[in-house]
Amino acid sequence: MPDFSREQELDKELGINNAIIVGLDEVGRGPWAGPVVAGAAWLDRQKIPQDLITKLDDSKKLSVKKREDINDQLYDLHQSGIIKLALGEASCEEIDELNILQASMLAMQRAVSNLPLTPQAILVDGNKIPKLPYPAKAVIKGDSISLSIAAASVIAKVNRDHQMSELSIQYPGYGWEKNQGYGTAQHRAALLDLGVTPAHRRTFRPIRERLELND
Repeated sequence: MPDFSREQELDKELGINNAIIVGLDEVGRGPWAGPVVAGAAWLDRQKIPQDLITKLDDSKKLSVKKREDINDQLYDLHQSGIIKLALGEASCEEIDELNILQASMLAMQRAVSNLPLTPQAILVDGNKIPKLPYPAKAVIKGDSISLSIAAASVIAKVNRDHQMSELSIQYPGYGWEKNQGYGTAQHRAALLDLGVTPAHRRTFRPIRERLELND
């Protein structure tokens, strides 16, 4: 389970006791449709409830209900000031213009800039760090290691899943309320039958190939 060990390591490197360290994560690199969404999270390590610490984990390891419950608790604590959260995203158009990696970096930059506090350092999930005006460290599988990153992963995942459910109402048939835009058999079949929507990423190969059928 994730803990605050990476945050404590950064405290020592910075020479600051209980520094303002923000976790940063993104979701949605792989899907064929929808935005890429990033979450940023600062947790007051002195005040965060123990029950949240025991259940907070990499969003991919949590059931939908557990994710939703944790997300609600995180935002309740955000309102009380014990946690500070922010989201950022990059649209399908930006993904097509920049490429998915650079769009993910942009989403993370936006999440950090939307935070209602100034970080002293940032822990980033993965092996790449966006350009930021703060010291930052990449942590591979960070959402399973750092509680700050785990919190960021949960809010990003829940927000993106909600967006995809809303898009599934606007563009029915692709199953986005269940597959979140990933290339499932239902999504692939609907792409052939119904075509490409404005919510699809046109530079992704399956979408590009479907568009070529119309040429």
